[in-house]
Amino acid sequence: MQNKFLHVYGTRERNLKNVSVSIPKNQITVFTGVSGSGKSSLVFDTIAAESQRQLNENHSSFIQHRLPQYGQPDMDGMENLPVSFIISQKRLGGNTRSTVGTITDIYSLLRLLYSRMGKPFVGYAEVFSFNSPKGMCKTCHGTGKVDTIDIDRLLDRDKSLLEGAILFPTFEPGGWRLRRYLYSGLFDNDKKLRDFNEEEMNWLLYRTDKKLPNPDPQWPKTAQYEGVIPRIERTFLHGESEERSRHKKKIDSIVARGICADCGSYRLSSQILSCKIAGKNIGECASMQSDDLLTFLHTLECPPPVKPVLIALQRQLKHMVSIGLGYLSLNRETSTLSGGESQRIKILRQLGSSLTDVAYILDEPSIGLHPHDVNKVNALLRQLRDKGNTLLVVEHDPDIIRIADHIVDMGPRAGSNGGNVVFEGTYDGLAQADTLTAKHLGHTVYFKKAPRRPAGYIAIKNATLHNLKNVNVNIPKKILTIVTGVAGSGKSSLINGVLPKLCTDCIMIDQKPLHASKRSTIATITGIFDDIRKKFAQANRVAPSLFSFNSKGACPACKGLGKIYTDLAFMDTVVTTCEVCRGNRYTHEVLQYTLKGKNIAEILSLTINNACRFFAGEKTANTLSRLSTVGLGYITLGQTLDTLSGGELQRVKLAAELGKKGQIYILDEPTTGLHMADVAQLMEVLDKLVSRGNTLIVIEHNLEVLAQADWVIDLGPGAGQKGGTILFEGTPQELSNTSDSITGRYLKKYMQHREQHNGKH
Repeated sequence: MQNKFLHVYGTRERNLKNVSVSIPKNQITVFTGVSGSGKSSLVFDTIAAESQRQLNENHSSFIQHRLPQYGQPDMDGMENLPVSFIISQKRLGGNTRSTVGTITDIYSLLRLLYSRMGKPFVGYAEVFSFNSPKGMCKTCHGTGKVDTIDIDRLLDRDKSLLEGAILFPTFEPGGWRLRRYLYSGLFDNDKKLRDFNEEEMNWLLYRTDKKLPNPDPQWPKTAQYEGVIPRIERTFLHGESEERSRHKKKIDSIVARGICADCGSYRLSSQILSCKIAGKNIGECASMQSDDLLTFLHTLECPPPVKPVLIALQRQLKHMVSIGLGYLSLNRETSTLSGGESQRIKILRQLGSSLTDVAYILDEPSIGLHPHDVNKVNALLRQLRDKGNTLLVVEHDPDIIRIADHIVDMGPRAGSNGGNVVFEGTYDGLAQADTLTAKHLGHTVYFKKAPRRPAGYIAIKNATLHNLKNVNVNIPKKILTIVTGVAGSGKSSLINGVLPKLCTDCIMIDQKPLHASKRSTIATITGIFDDIRKKFAQANRVAPSLFSFNSKGACPACKGLGKIYTDLAFMDTVVTTCEVCRGNRYTHEVLQYTLKGKNIAEILSLTINNACRFFAGEKTANTLSRLSTVGLGYITLGQTLDTLSGGELQRVKLAAELGKKGQIYILDEPTTGLHMADVAQLMEVLDKLVSRGNTLIVIEHNLEVLAQADWVIDLGPGAGQKGGTILFEGTPQELSNTSDSITGRYLKKYMQHREQHNGKH
């Protein structure tokens, strides 16, 4: 019976307070709790890290040195630990050759199908690969795109060659590449480029590998002439080089990327594209939305030997549609996928696996999803479980919490006030518990009784970016507007793409991560550390640099990190507290200086709430109070950004903008990574921002936030080419009565569920 549970004994990672927990195997366990309560410390820093560490130890020293390094968690022990796969929100990334089709292997199946069924026969599966020299388009080298140099950006036609007419590094006056043109004997070097005739301009820009008729005596005798365009393309555009990296900004300023005219962005040679199935070549199929491609494949009749390939291809595409990614095409570059899309692609790859009795560890799989798509993720989680696997899911979404077989609620609050297990059991048991999660699962949600009235509008006319279909919409000013719709419906294209071009002064708080390193802290990122160091310098009549752990005052042993990182080659890097400064980061001399009775290390160890009181009445307190307002009061000033969760980092960005008035704010899913209690606090912050005369435009799926909006703009009806239109504009209550909107139907169901829940409890 014991081996049916994963046992964790006495873990003290980060803020965990000697936590012991038993997690049932072959079930879905959801870990809940406010941001900073210890969920990730238990699931990722303890269970996942230990599983990866022990797995890596089975490899040779040579392999271990090239694998991610996991230190041994601070705990008493662990039993019945399965091999774990971490399905994180980290973006897939990759270069232009990495696509949805290649990362999922769906394109490999499509290539196999075309090699078996395509007419005329042009070769086996390999020739249909745009990464193979046998199949790729020779013009774009299989990327589907070509870089072309904008002549008007490259040349100043009002100047001569000697005056600097070529606007590119090393071609300027005195530049070594310019000398080739000055000594060519082809040009009057004092002549303005606008006066060049067609032949002169052709020589300057395009002619190459030609021996010169009358070169200057300084021209190298063995050299051949090369025009400016081919020279820049060869040196700076084709392949990676040190010069390309050095002059990247300038290259980007003169280069336009467009569709390859020879292959039409299909990446393959004309011979390969001549092979078709039912009138479509493989490039056309890879460019279709996955749901449309699936429909097309269902129309095909194929001979029995090919049937297994077609069935496997259809099955994988059905999985794509089932996780809400039917709007993606197989040729979509992975570098353009969001964190949520990347995570669902990773889930898709596991569905095709025949492995069982493993643990899948997921980090908020609901992120970026409309409630309609969350239901699809739930079905996938159940599929993974029913194959005989254990699922550990860190999550805030009530719809995912509801399907859990087992729930571990962390708390009671965050930071030093968290780190305990406050509930273990079923969903029904949690509903009766006395925890923050239980409280907010059951609290009543109402529509706003008196929605604010707009003070004018921002008019968007005939928007056609990406999938937007000639969209015309008026966005209200000085109220809270929520823009919603299923994933891929066009929300981001409209609000993050079109709107900023109309409102160049708007403040965007998006999901791009802050720079997070071992040296970046709350104090440094907010700028208050400069003020604190100046205060210390004035109080003690010494230089401010003495109080920087990145400068003069840093402990020489740990170089101001407070920790020693020891690389033991093929073994894990060992992290220990610096024995010289005892983790304080500073020299003994610096720690003798005080400000109001505290040294610099003691100041950095203050929580934001305590620091607010310490600096009361000072400028520093204003910045700190904004951090406290967004629920970060438990974090210390010296806490490094690489230890903060995604939700915490996003609130740091929001806090930086809170003091501004009369602005237009664009927020991209601000509830990402937030517990229901944190969402309630966030709503108070947003409400105050609007009350000060600001305009708030928020892309959001959270139904509780949606219910509290003044105005809603709903896009759809579907994703990709099936979206891009405005379905609804009005109040949330009006939306809930709109049956044509998927969002409206889910909002109505959500409000009814809350009424029923409160009727029972």
